[in-house]
Amino acid sequence: MKVKICGITDLQSALAAVQLGADAIGFVFAESKRKIDMKAAKEIAEKLPESVMKVGVFVNETKKRIEQIASFTGLSHIQLHGEETPEFCRSIGYPVIKAISVQTENELSNLQDYPSEFILLDRRKGKYNGGNGTSFKWQEIKTEELDGKKIILAGGLDSDNVLEAIKLIKPYMVDVSSGVETDGKKDVKKIEKFIEHAKGKITRGILK
Repeated sequence: MKVKICGITDLQSALAAVQLGADAIGFVFAESKRKIDMKAAKEIAEKLPESVMKVGVFVNETKKRIEQIASFTGLSHIQLHGEETPEFCRSIGYPVIKAISVQTENELSNLQDYPSEFILLDRRKGKYNGGNGTSFKWQEIKTEELDGKKIILAGGLDSDNVLEAIKLIKPYMVDVSSGVETDGKKDVKKIEKFIEHAKGKITRGILK
């Protein structure tokens, strides 16, 4: 199971997450309490292994601005967390992760219209588009409607519920932000515990 640690704002947390086994690091460039500026993100991204996905999170941003930030920072993937259309996703010159806010009895069949290889399932929007620390009813998601897509599961995940979520959805990757924080800051011990649960022996058995 792959793991993305999102909302990274400092080098120490990023390096610790990667050392503990994180496969992707997320930088939020949209309005958020975890928003990071280009220079800080670049300084962190430059020190991460090439194999680690460097994901920039944007909400209803212009194509020009997205690609400007991506080029300067050294992003490998773009996460679109707003109301971006399939056509807009197709226009971006980077691999796109399209985030979808999930509701009860959510219909996912229209997501096949998106060219994105990755679809991120998150909780219905709160104050910010993502990173709100609330989950949704995973058992109601019909993953067969996302056949051919790599599912990234987000929304209220933490070390206590990630195994249940993986068992129900069997995603390509799990994405956590507030679930590995203490008092609004990334907590290395929580990151370690989350990654241990997400990548542990029980998880490998579930995914066989």
